[in-house]
Amino acid sequence: MTIIKVNASRAYEVIVGKELLDKSGELCKAVISPCKACIVTDDTVAELYLDRVKSSLSREGFEVVCFVFPHGEGSKNISTLENILEFAAESRLTRTDCFVALGGGVVGDICGFAAAIYLRGIQFIQIPTTLLSAVDSSVGGKTGVDLRAGKNLAGAFHQPSLVICDYSTLDTLPFEAFADGCAEVIKYGVINDRVFFEKLTESISSNLEYVIAKCVQNKRDIVEQDEFESGKRQLLNLGHTVGHAVEICSELKISHGHAVAIGMAVIMRASVNMGLCQQADLDSLLALLKSEGLPTSCNFTAEQLSEIATADKKRNGSDITLAIPYSIGDTRLKRIPVSELCEFIKKGL
Repeated sequence: MTIIKVNASRAYEVIVGKELLDKSGELCKAVISPCKACIVTDDTVAELYLDRVKSSLSREGFEVVCFVFPHGEGSKNISTLENILEFAAESRLTRTDCFVALGGGVVGDICGFAAAIYLRGIQFIQIPTTLLSAVDSSVGGKTGVDLRAGKNLAGAFHQPSLVICDYSTLDTLPFEAFADGCAEVIKYGVINDRVFFEKLTESISSNLEYVIAKCVQNKRDIVEQDEFESGKRQLLNLGHTVGHAVEICSELKISHGHAVAIGMAVIMRASVNMGLCQQADLDSLLALLKSEGLPTSCNFTAEQLSEIATADKKRNGSDITLAIPYSIGDTRLKRIPVSELCEFIKKGL
């Protein structure tokens, strides 16, 4: 078991290990006194893990209520958020109670947002069950939902009180869902950790505790410097500006991790074609993405992608900030005029 401490506006621990679900009540009790706990999860995860977490919490004196919604990115919207809030109110949750997010990135994002705004903010605990949520979305306090105009356009910064990452849950992931998480894992190596990137070429799945802990540590180090994404934290958006546009253009048929893989490939191709990055680094990235079953291209045009991307939350007035790799392990932020985004994407397609 590995424990990573995060010192943000709320200090908390990320606990990474196997067979932790049955200890979740004990782990939660160590940071939150037994209270009413509202578990938020989706229908897929509920069938697999809800009873175990509910039983563990109940054994430790928590009064448990559960909200289950249909799985998938299509549920990450204002309507589902409203239903969670109404359920919490009907269940009489108070400011001393808590939410528990049990599931992948969609569950964690929407449950965290509900916790941020219910009664102007109550505590919540993240129990990620996918590789993507374990290495990325469960840590750092970014929560939110999608709007019709784009992804994550409504949200709040709200740090969890605890993250319990039982990576034995990854055993039930379909291949494509595991690959989604691999895209986010690879992202950390490209941003600022070439040694980690090179270790990933050996294997991601064979050393999950190390891989997850290393990603969390990398994210922790950035979040502690820039919790509210005014500067360095924007590096974590590598591949996401184009990736989010790919998701929207595909009407969510292309999953988040697969879209981020495409986004990273596009942004690094553009960097190579602009003379900023070496072809060898691009070749290494493409090879690693493909080895994990991830795509590196799409059929959408630069015009289609840039039109969506200009609504991205990383836009500031007439500029947009991009995370651009200059080499593997050296990604830098660059602000460009929105008017140049389409031409930039063309260089990456």
